[in-house]
Amino acid sequence: MHYQGNYYWGYYMPTRSIGSDPMERVVKLASEKAVVIFSLSSCCMCHAVKRLFCGMGVNPTVYELDQDPRGKDLETALMRLLGNSQPVPVVFIGGKLIGAMDRVMASHINGTLVPLLKEAGALWL
Repeated sequence: MHYQGNYYWGYYMPTRSIGSDPMERVVKLASEKAVVIFSLSSCCMCHAVKRLFCGMGVNPTVYELDQDPRGKDLETALMRLLGNSQPVPVVFIGGKLIGAMDRVMASHINGTLVPLLKEAGALWL
């Protein structure tokens, strides 16, 4: 996994300044990599979705919002995108919003997740 933000697991990867609008920043970050997960480091559902992708051989880019000084603004933007009060985990594949854990698991169970990952270039087999 590629973690973006402040210190996490012993190394530092700064997030770039993208703009002042949180929604613009979410869209920009989500479109930069094949699989992007917005997460909180202490969230068990976030951990589960990250493990799902890693178990499938996918190397997602993870933005830990609690490690980002503007993370609360990003959480608010994600809540607006999802239309609910649970902002994380949120998964984007190929720059497209997949949704929260329930949508990811539904896609995995019904067999549509792997084709999305292949189309985005996150899986090659």
